[in-house]
Amino acid sequence: MTRVAAVQMVSTPDVDQNLATARRLVGQAAAGGATLVTLPEYWPIMGMSDLDKVRHAESEGAGPIQDCMAALAREHGIWLIGGTLPLRSHDAGKVLNTTLVYDPRGASIGRYDKIHLFGFNKGSESYDESRTIVPGAAVGSFEAPFGRVGLSVCYDLRFPELYRAMGECALIVVPAAFTHTTGMAHWEVLLRARAIENQCYVLASAQGGTHANGRRTFGHSMLVDPWGEVRDVLREGEGVVSGELDPAYLASVRESLPALRHRRM
Repeated sequence: MTRVAAVQMVSTPDVDQNLATARRLVGQAAAGGATLVTLPEYWPIMGMSDLDKVRHAESEGAGPIQDCMAALAREHGIWLIGGTLPLRSHDAGKVLNTTLVYDPRGASIGRYDKIHLFGFNKGSESYDESRTIVPGAAVGSFEAPFGRVGLSVCYDLRFPELYRAMGECALIVVPAAFTHTTGMAHWEVLLRARAIENQCYVLASAQGGTHANGRRTFGHSMLVDPWGEVRDVLREGEGVVSGELDPAYLASVRESLPALRHRRM
């Protein structure tokens, strides 16, 4: 079996502070036996304005955020899924919201640019990621020792066709910064649905608290098994959730209810 972990943070506008928090929490996850760890969306910076992440954007392969992730993977000998960081795009005023994957040697071996950009308006809450983010165009996954890992980010969770396009996965990861409003309504039910319909484990790593910019994120990082049961959850604040990926259990779920083989569309 493989132990996996999701880091939950309450990121700040201070990149150095967030790097230090990530080092501490990834170290905690690795000390607990996790060999695959994922960070949340926007973990390096939750700015006072949307433009802050544009100012801290890095070019792929260079920069303190990427150096930190590579060093953590190498130091702890883990597969590290780097939540998201802002990477420079072809548009000087916008970034790509990108997940990078590092192997236990610290080499970057996978990338996914968030495809679906969040937009929400309700009362005093208003978000429009398209103002500062360029959407990705390609489905992301990578091969880990225990099987395929599908890559998605936050708002992607509402689009099940993305997960079908990944093919059969042993694990799907969902780094996120769900708002408290939408999280209360939809977060858990959507995570459990993605696990049930794709008959795989789902590991969600969230932002979880009130940030310096006033935004409140929902937290509830969790590991969901292929039957849709929540194996571990952290409701608010910083910390780590973890659990085992059991290949025998995964196989038994798919054998007893062979929904993936029954697909006709």
